[in-house]
Amino acid sequence: QLSGKWFLVGMASRCSHLAEHSHQLEATMVTMTTLDGQSLAISTFRKMDRMCWEIRQHYLPTQAPGRFLLKGEGSCSKVDMVVGEADPSSFIILYYQKGRNISVKLYGRTSLVSDAVADKFEQRVRAMGLSEDVTYYFPTYGGWHTVLRDTRV
Repeated sequence: QLSGKWFLVGMASRCSHLAEHSHQLEATMVTMTTLDGQSLAISTFRKMDRMCWEIRQHYLPTQAPGRFLLKGEGSCSKVDMVVGEADPSSFIILYYQKGRNISVKLYGRTSLVSDAVADKFEQRVRAMGLSEDVTYYFPTYGGWHTVLRDTRV
C-alpha cells in the first residue's frame, strides 16, 4: 500500500541543521517499493547544489506491523520508522526516531494535501511534543518541482 511516488509535504524536527537551512528547502520526492512483501526500499530524490541526488535506503520489517528499521554502521546510527497514519491514495504520516531524536514527516501523493490532512499532521506533531517553530513545509513551486512531478519512477 505504501508503494509508489510520494512528495514530502512537511516535516517536524528539532534537527539544528534543518533549522539553520530551512530557507533552502527544495521540493523532495520519494519512491517507496515493498520488497519481498515485507521490507521497504525508499529512494529520495532532491536537489542539492543544483544537481539531482538520489538517496537509497532499505528499511527492514520488525515484529510489529507498520514498523521498520534502518540499520546503519555503529550502534547509534539505526533509525526506527513507524507508520503513524495513512490513506494510501492521498497521504502518509511517518515517525522517525534516531537515538532520542524524533521527527514526523507528512508525504502526499501530490505536493499539496487537504487542510484536513495538514491538520492531522499538525495534531500528530503536537502530540510528539514538537511545535510550530520546528515544523517546516516544503515548496510546491519552481522548475525543479515540475521535473519531480513529471518524472516517471
